[in-house]
Amino acid sequence: MTTDTSTLEQARAHARAQAGTLAITGPTVPTPAGLLWDETIGAGGYAARLLPRDTVLRLTDTDGDACVQLLAYAAGGPAERLNVADTVKVQWQAYLGPGALLLSDMGRVLLTLVEDTSARHDCLCGAGSRRTFDARWGDGSVWGGTPNPRDLLALAAAKHGLGRGDLPPWINLFKAVRVADDGALTLDGERRPGTHVDLRAEVDVLVLLANTPHPLDDRPDYTATTVRATARPSERAAPDPFRTATPERERAFLNTDEVVTR
Repeated sequence: MTTDTSTLEQARAHARAQAGTLAITGPTVPTPAGLLWDETIGAGGYAARLLPRDTVLRLTDTDGDACVQLLAYAAGGPAERLNVADTVKVQWQAYLGPGALLLSDMGRVLLTLVEDTSARHDCLCGAGSRRTFDARWGDGSVWGGTPNPRDLLALAAAKHGLGRGDLPPWINLFKAVRVADDGALTLDGERRPGTHVDLRAEVDVLVLLANTPHPLDDRPDYTATTVRATARPSERAAPDPFRTATPERERAFLNTDEVVTR
């Protein structure tokens, strides 16, 4: 059966009759259950979100072949942002896992990795630019078929008043890079559907995400499967086991206490 929508009144009546019958995709509004964010990010997609302290952001590698580029900024002063070098150096560990802290350039904790069923991430390679993606796939622009992560993150940052110069090195989630004794880098990109990471905000944070192939992924096709981002308020345990896991992590939390006002 077809509906006549040739007049304004008929078109309006038809549109209003669809209320409650259409599926909604993409970002959703908060729900009574406390959901703050629910968004799917496909291959070549990006997202940006401001999250309050004590929010837990879950990133789920739905089909198991995603590579999520992650950046984080202190929302109260985005000149303070993720410092991957300090994140690795201070914790004596380049291979992040449960309990790891994502540190700012001020030695404060932006995010804590409170749960991790993937346990394979990359703090070493970063990379991925228009030039390298053009060379691999022909059009690495954000509007092309194989967009590069640097430009995607710059686009996400611009929506919050930040420029390209505000993009530091990022972390790649769901793909691991291991360093051999001779210094060679090896990618662990085995498909693992359904794995997730939970990141707890330790201050109000701005999170930027992109989903593109890892720079060491040598497959001929531009491959990055869908990621789901969900965020909910959480309650931290008292005492907080992540806070005192190591002397270095406790010091980072003490630094963070100086700017946390609630």
